[in-house]
Amino acid sequence: MKIRRLGHIFRPDGRALIVATEHAAIFGPGKGTERPGETIEKVVAGGADAIMTSFGIASHFARALSPVGLILRADGASTKLGPDTAAPVWFDVEEALRLGADALCVSAFPGHHTEGATLDNLASVTRRAQVWGLAVQAEMVPGGMGSGAEVRTVENVALAARVGIELGADWVKVPYVKGFRQVTDACFKPVVILGGGKRSNQAEILTEVREAMDEGASGATIGRNIFEADDPEAMTAALSAIIHQNA
Repeated sequence: MKIRRLGHIFRPDGRALIVATEHAAIFGPGKGTERPGETIEKVVAGGADAIMTSFGIASHFARALSPVGLILRADGASTKLGPDTAAPVWFDVEEALRLGADALCVSAFPGHHTEGATLDNLASVTRRAQVWGLAVQAEMVPGGMGSGAEVRTVENVALAARVGIELGADWVKVPYVKGFRQVTDACFKPVVILGGGKRSNQAEILTEVREAMDEGASGATIGRNIFEADDPEAMTAALSAIIHQNA
């Protein structure tokens, strides 16, 4: 069953464009997330392979989401916690399966003071997901979501990616860094880049994805740089062309 579920996310070329739309659950509604049904229609039309989202969106907009793979955000991806404390797992394997999801997304932060707890979370989820053939995307961010370039070195990103795979993730989502080939060479499963914060111009994120693909990435998981774009459908189509057509 896991092979079938992964096939809903990654195309036969082994690549995927995943659009993240769960931001309102953490930051509140904003541009592109106020009317999620409209955004979903636009990114599906633009060629998204899968959508990562919240429980509420996944359940309410099930029909709109049906043409693409579905990834359920399992936790809050928060680093604003005390030592050895991880964001709770909001939704687990059973909830994902009831929604018809193909995968769960779990965050872990090597090098942050929540490292131990977040890695425990990841291992626990992958253990249960394996039993039911549910896939897992591990969001591996050295130093946590707010970390800077001094922590997100290519060595640290490569280590974080490999740790996520060793703990059972089916693919990992990591920050893009120069020298990304070192990251992809360190992994025997797919590596996609995370979109990060909103960029000052569209060319920046398009160039970053192009460079990542040239260095062995298997795609990208991008949110704000798609749904906050003036034309989310066109932005999705442009990124899909880079990932799948080597544009």
